[in-house]
Amino acid sequence: MIVDDEVHVVERFSTTIDWTAVGIEQVYGAYSGEKALALLERFSIDIVITDIQMPGMTGLQLIAEVQRRWPRTKCILLSGYSDFNYAKEAILYRTEDYLLKPVTERALVDTVQRVMEKLRKEWEEVVSKQRLAYTLKEHMPTLRGTLLNDLLQGRKLADSALKDKMQMLGLEDVIGKTFAIMMIRLEEYFLRYDPHGISLMEYAIGNMVEELFGDRLESWHTKDAYEYLVFVMVGKNESVGTADDSVWFERTASSLQTAVSNYLKGKISVLVSRWGTFPADLSDLYTRSVAAFRRTIGGEQELFVRLNDDPLRTDVQPLPSLYEPPTLIHLLEAARWDTIEEKLGSLFGELGKVGAESQEQLLEVYFSIASAFAYIVHKSGRSLPVLIGEDYDKMIKGVPFRSLNQLKDWTFGTLNRIRDDMNRETKDSRDSLINDIRAFVEHHMAEDVSLQSIADHVHLHPVYVSKIYKLETGDNLSDYVHRVRMDKAEYLLKHGQSKIYEIAALLGYQRPHSFNHAFKKHFGMTPQEYRDRYS
Repeated sequence: MIVDDEVHVVERFSTTIDWTAVGIEQVYGAYSGEKALALLERFSIDIVITDIQMPGMTGLQLIAEVQRRWPRTKCILLSGYSDFNYAKEAILYRTEDYLLKPVTERALVDTVQRVMEKLRKEWEEVVSKQRLAYTLKEHMPTLRGTLLNDLLQGRKLADSALKDKMQMLGLEDVIGKTFAIMMIRLEEYFLRYDPHGISLMEYAIGNMVEELFGDRLESWHTKDAYEYLVFVMVGKNESVGTADDSVWFERTASSLQTAVSNYLKGKISVLVSRWGTFPADLSDLYTRSVAAFRRTIGGEQELFVRLNDDPLRTDVQPLPSLYEPPTLIHLLEAARWDTIEEKLGSLFGELGKVGAESQEQLLEVYFSIASAFAYIVHKSGRSLPVLIGEDYDKMIKGVPFRSLNQLKDWTFGTLNRIRDDMNRETKDSRDSLINDIRAFVEHHMAEDVSLQSIADHVHLHPVYVSKIYKLETGDNLSDYVHRVRMDKAEYLLKHGQSKIYEIAALLGYQRPHSFNHAFKKHFGMTPQEYRDRYS
């Protein structure tokens, strides 16, 4: 951002230098310290170039405020006063450089590039392996808990992806090991605590688990969606999983229940599962443990349960892929079309295996998909009957679909219509935005056509406006504004009788000097030389 109360200085340095060539994505201009602060509050600005002597807030006062509020922002001072006292103050405010006016474009660009290099090195330090490793270690329990929760809820990860995540979190030795689940529910007494107190109690219980089980089992735990503490207890040696281990495991879990009662003065209910192999048996053991907790413990307090080996009733098979994250609604909201098709393909494949003609399961899948489709269509302000036409009739007349193939055809046909409509809406919206921006620039050339004024006109954030314009046109918005100005200047010089200063005013330049400088840089000659040659 360039800050100077002399408008021509801001215009010259912001519009005539090819900032993109040196790696600057966006240049902002401000004509006072107060306006500069207003921009800094709205945008992430890396470098501030400011004059020292300005009415109201001086450049040094601005820099002091910048350093206080945005310490990573670098500041460069411009001044027409070569007083050494200013330089000393600039050093005190950790100013990156001090340039005397008149400043050449080359000197300014060189200074900015030096500051950019310093910024780059600072960010390299931020993302250095040593620092990242320290941060990772600090947040390790949370990251491990998040991964475990994802796995318990059925999130599918490729073997290689799971191995990489486990290795990053120091859990690579768990893969292929024997484990059991211990599920704990904190009872009524603990619920009197506030969230911070509950967290302390949960932390204390985790420490008790490590103390009681640590000689033979390693623990990895999380808090699931049902507010249960779920511990994956992994054997420290290959022989874990015998009958004797099960007896010891259950007895120790019972000791944990007693210890919590004696030392934390609260009650817990505990369920322990049989042994399994990680990760193949994790989701099944967890699902069965949750079901057993509901059926066996229910609302009773301080019970201890062992998950038996009796399989769940299989009159109707569940459809895990229908509910495992990310859900269909979340994928539709994110417009992840390829992933949606993969999820639906997996779902229909699973449905075919458990019994394609099961009307009960066909209805379960249909209702889930239909509700997701209706949600995303209505969220876009559209009508489902209008969007999918005759396929809507199939939803409301009798039994919607009597076969798997009928449901598949309807699902993918409706999905394609929703996708085409959303893509068309996005394209139309962006085309309309681009046209609106261009019309504003054309009609307000003599006024303020800064990025901020354009963004205010279209009621969008300036960063979004700049990004979308670049994405849709391949051109920087500032380059477009400059090109429109030069094209109009060329026409007026060739075909009009207006004086140079009048043309400068028509194009929004506050001073003819700024217009002359910009024109000469673009055409290689001054406006008067151009008129003399071509008019």
